[in-house]
Amino acid sequence: MTEARNDKDHAIPVSLQDKVELMLSSALQDYYGSRNYDINIQDPDVYIAHISDKEKRVQTVPEHLEAVKEGCETFGKKAGVSYLAGMAGLLHDMGKNTPSFKRYIQLATADPDHPPRRGSVDHSTAGGRWVYQRYCHDAASPVSRIAAEWIANCVISHHQGLRDYLGPEASSPFLDRVLEKKDGMEEYEQAVAAFVSRYDLEKLDQYFALAVAELEEIIRKVKANRLKPIIYSLLNKYLFSCLLDADRSDTRQFEEGKKEPWEKDNRWFFAQSYERVLQRLNEMNGGEAADKPINRLRSQMSQQCEEFAVHPSGIYTLSIPTGGGKTLASLRYALKHALAHGRERIIYIVPYTTIIEQNAKEVRDILQDEEHILEHHSNILDDQDTDTNKSDYLVRKERLSLIRDNWDSPIIFTTMVQFLNTIYAKGTRNTRRLHRLCNAVIIFDEVQAVPPKCISLFNAALNFLHVLGNSSILLCTATQPALHFVKNRLQMPEQAEIIQNREEVSDQFKRVELINRVTSAGWDTEELTQFIQERMMEVRSTLVVLNTKSAVRKLYTHLTKESGADEEELLIVHLSTNMCPAHRREVLEKVNKALDPKNPKRIICISTQLIEAGVNVSFQCVIRSLAGLDSIAQAAGRCNRHGEVLSREVYMIRSAEEKLSKLPHIKIGAETTERVMRDYESNPGKYGGSLLSPKVIEEYFRLYYDRIKEELDYPIPRLEKNMFDLLNKNQAYYESYCRTYGNPPELYSYAAFATAEQHFEVISQATVAVLVPFNEEANNILLDLNGAAAPERLGELLRKAQQYVVNVYDPERKALEREGHIFSLLHGQIFALQKQAYSLEFGLDPDGEGGSSMGFEDV
Repeated sequence: MTEARNDKDHAIPVSLQDKVELMLSSALQDYYGSRNYDINIQDPDVYIAHISDKEKRVQTVPEHLEAVKEGCETFGKKAGVSYLAGMAGLLHDMGKNTPSFKRYIQLATADPDHPPRRGSVDHSTAGGRWVYQRYCHDAASPVSRIAAEWIANCVISHHQGLRDYLGPEASSPFLDRVLEKKDGMEEYEQAVAAFVSRYDLEKLDQYFALAVAELEEIIRKVKANRLKPIIYSLLNKYLFSCLLDADRSDTRQFEEGKKEPWEKDNRWFFAQSYERVLQRLNEMNGGEAADKPINRLRSQMSQQCEEFAVHPSGIYTLSIPTGGGKTLASLRYALKHALAHGRERIIYIVPYTTIIEQNAKEVRDILQDEEHILEHHSNILDDQDTDTNKSDYLVRKERLSLIRDNWDSPIIFTTMVQFLNTIYAKGTRNTRRLHRLCNAVIIFDEVQAVPPKCISLFNAALNFLHVLGNSSILLCTATQPALHFVKNRLQMPEQAEIIQNREEVSDQFKRVELINRVTSAGWDTEELTQFIQERMMEVRSTLVVLNTKSAVRKLYTHLTKESGADEEELLIVHLSTNMCPAHRREVLEKVNKALDPKNPKRIICISTQLIEAGVNVSFQCVIRSLAGLDSIAQAAGRCNRHGEVLSREVYMIRSAEEKLSKLPHIKIGAETTERVMRDYESNPGKYGGSLLSPKVIEEYFRLYYDRIKEELDYPIPRLEKNMFDLLNKNQAYYESYCRTYGNPPELYSYAAFATAEQHFEVISQATVAVLVPFNEEANNILLDLNGAAAPERLGELLRKAQQYVVNVYDPERKALEREGHIFSLLHGQIFALQKQAYSLEFGLDPDGEGGSSMGFEDV
């Protein structure tokens, strides 16, 4: 038995301690960055922030703190909070200035297979406690106290997530941490002494005074724009984002042994890209089809975007009709605006992962660039905090090396889910990206798809990103939602629309006639099949869009059986989100080939609503099951899209096969559409003579939002509260605290961050990304992830893997596990599907024959 050395947190065998000292005695003079210190780890005054895995290089605590401070200042500058963010960076790892943490990190490095328990040494509380105690005294001004509270919360939370200032049951987890916590704080005074021995307190006070001045200016700006208190909560989160990214980035760069600039200069790329856009436009304007009326209209609207780009940043709408060249026109605006106003990146936010592939491909083709355009579909890795409740040190290091999806590319495509998660969801990995949304051009494609319960939160986020984040925001859709009609409204200028004469443009783009075939009982599969066959006697191509995957599958199966034709005579295809992106893209390539006017083939496409946005196809006939008017308009945009003939028919029906009990918003949308249709049919002239006119769309959204007005603030039934209030004034928890203690809390900040994040999900149930064995590349990725892939390759593998992911609800995942259809990879971090559970016809198909015995969600 080896003799043990006692320690509060863990016993250190003498042999292991010797191993630590021997291992670290070499390579300690290979230092990080441009700063050099005479490091002697035996010196009790030398404290270690990180030790690299490979070369065993040492980064001291001062090196790390100063580097993170620099990064925070750079990131914070975009929103005018350099010093607030910098102060958080300088203080965040003050608690590493202790013998306990020094032993902890040496042991973890010496024996990574048996490291000390994660979190056994508290290093995040010290800096938060110090800044709170120093600047939240009775004589401090309210603004000084708010600044100190925000900095302290960022520091104590940087390995988990922001604490509640005021939480449930009359609690203040924030005050408990900065004032009351005793366990693990035995060496607090020593950590403070080591810190202040290096930094001049008078200069720190001066630096903090600059941070307070920044906050005073922010408060003036918020009041001038009449914004609600939730904006302050979002700014607190922004500071947290700056700290997280600077901390993680500096740690990664140290591990990799290289230093990168905190922000890249993308002006050269935007200038090059702008020239390539103009080149593409010149080619289009010189083409054979340039003189077609629809192409002249597209050209005119693109030119309006060009001219509008010189306007100051703001929240604007781009109401280009479906098929009007929105992607190219918005890209033209974004590039010119970024060049004119010094914006750092362009971010496209789309409603579904299904749209990302096509839009990103279109932009890559125009810009002739692969390297600088990032597609961020979803988090393949489980997006829980990487720094809590984990005992596997190796997994943490692997994840650290691959986490580079912090949105530092000049052009980014991501989803509405990822956008909202970045601002409101739990997980430091989400919040880390938030600061990238500032000083940017943000384009929301199909903005009408914002989930209803997130409307108020969405509006608050956009108000923050424009007013404080200096971003320009473009809301693109043919069916603009009335976001200025709701209680917590979007603050837009009076002249927010880029396109002039919207009503006239809408009339000129009219290419279809909506025909109402809705019946009270609805059409069953046999009736709908017969109607499709009748239509196919008159046209070559038909698109059918239904609201549920089961209805789509049933119709496809029945229609295929009834037709009896081979693919050469009649191509029938199925599309749904049970198929991975690469699979959907392959099917859409077949669709586009069949629709090619130079060599057309007969085709019927049966799809869920995924085909309604961002998919550039043109069918001769469209049949749409009743839904919200915005969805019907999007489906209509897939008919006669390029004005091939004067007009085509779009039929509205009700499918009897759809069960909408779990899809209440589709049901309410359909009911609202029926009401608008009745009003329109009684007085068409009132609405401009078209069921798809801007007046009708605005009336639809006004009625729709009124129907669901109680849901718009993100209600949390379990708490009998809503998320908007928790992040706004948090009045309920404030009153509860006052009643319980008889006095107000010693705080000026009230937001319940952790409670709100705990209950936030963009979709009603959490989904899990599952890798599927669609083709040879997907199989190779699965093999690599199941093997011993080098950590530096994991990032590349996971980015490739996004093309082979199906998102499933958690009950579906559990059902797949029970049936043995799913297995885990990368230490249980990733789920993958067995080959027999994926069909080249339907995608995810656990029964193998199109059945539904496992009860999968029908959305």
